[in-house]
Amino acid sequence: MEGLARGAFIGMLCLGVTVTMTPAPARASMIGTEQMVAAHTRADDLSTVTAFMSRDQVASEFEKMGVDPVDAQNRVASLSDEELSQLAQHVREQPAGGDALLAVIGLVFVILIILELVGVTHIFNGI
Repeated sequence: MEGLARGAFIGMLCLGVTVTMTPAPARASMIGTEQMVAAHTRADDLSTVTAFMSRDQVASEFEKMGVDPVDAQNRVASLSDEELSQLAQHVREQPAGGDALLAVIGLVFVILIILELVGVTHIFNGI
């Protein structure tokens, strides 16, 4: 009888572990526009704008215009949610590298120098 009780206990234990360890099915669906817009919270927008305003170049531009950077950050913090969201979107859309034309000209110049040193072109012989 003791062996039967032990077998029943082990069977119930195995059944309990199996039932509790079975993963629940995951549900997936399309995300609507409203949910996506709601995903950007005020804290995210404020941190984006604050990080942009903390850059040395931006702070120096504020000082050139006669605006105290701390006062500007306080004013940004007092913006409405919609205004702050628009400002954060503008910050996110700004180019990261600045003026790309100078970078392209510099890259072309470096490529021409490398081609001249390798002997592929003879551009700088007349100079």
